[in-house]
Amino acid sequence: MTTTTTTLRRSRHNRVIAGVCAGLAYRLGWKPRTMRLLFVLSCLLPGPQFLVYLVLWIIIPNEKR
Repeated sequence: MTTTTTTLRRSRHNRVIAGVCAGLAYRLGWKPRTMRLLFVLSCLLPGPQFLVYLVLWIIIPNEKR
């Protein structure tokens, strides 16, 4: 059995703000639009979503060229 793992990287090509949602979506095998929609919907709930996004923006490296 062969498994492929993708590393967590911020997308350079499919980014809206910083590529965090697109990078997470690629890592999970989802579409970037789905991840963005879930993030926007999660912002309707109380919590530190924006802080988590900023931290991920800082710690997740960019995709290589």
